[in-house]
Amino acid sequence: MSSLEAKIDRQKLPRHIAIIMDGNGRWAQEKGQDRLYGHFHGVESVRDIVEGCAEMGIEYLTLYAFSTENWDRPSKEVNGLMELLVDTIRNEVETLNRNNIKLYVIGDMNMLPDYARQELNEALEMTSHNSGLNLVIALSYSSRWELVNAVKSIANDVKQGKIDPAAINQDTLQQYLCTSELPDPELMIRTSGEYRISNFLLYQLAYAELYFTNVRWPDFRKENLYEAILDYQQRERRFGKTSTQVIDAPL
Repeated sequence: MSSLEAKIDRQKLPRHIAIIMDGNGRWAQEKGQDRLYGHFHGVESVRDIVEGCAEMGIEYLTLYAFSTENWDRPSKEVNGLMELLVDTIRNEVETLNRNNIKLYVIGDMNMLPDYARQELNEALEMTSHNSGLNLVIALSYSSRWELVNAVKSIANDVKQGKIDPAAINQDTLQQYLCTSELPDPELMIRTSGEYRISNFLLYQLAYAELYFTNVRWPDFRKENLYEAILDYQQRERRFGKTSTQVIDAPL
């Protein structure tokens, strides 16, 4: 156990960590390589962080892998990413099962090529019985897309008389989101020095602690994860209350 890991309070771990895996392309360009080289090496970071979360007992890990806006990138990069996605899933399913990790996907699966969607569906089925870490891949996802879809679905159910408009509340909207089965993240990490959320879990991150690091995603490892968790554990989570209210609240 590293010195950083030893400092972590296992009783105060975030239940759900979300990560914007940023910097693959810049990491590659800094090394004189094309962007796909960075994405390829970013897979190793995914393996390491998934393993680190599983070892600590984190319940949910959501990784922002590909946004709906990423479809506008050069076709060579998009096609390469899809092939990398399929190869990675095919190669990692056995490891996921061995480590009792259950895979989820959130996003517009209809935008994926047929071969990628088929590979994903097979992986989801093959890991569906696992009960350890829940690994959530945000793929062809954007929060605005998710919220628009949720509003459309609610409007349709109101039209059909399934919902009373006067009864709609926060819980109603939450039930129509891609993450309806998941708790909201308590900690959101973004790598590569950008200070924005980039259309990621806008509703779900309302009370998350945000952690930004200059480390490019291909260089992000367990020690960097431990640093983020230690930073999280030093913060006071008030949810709109005062410090006194939080301290005096019954356990």
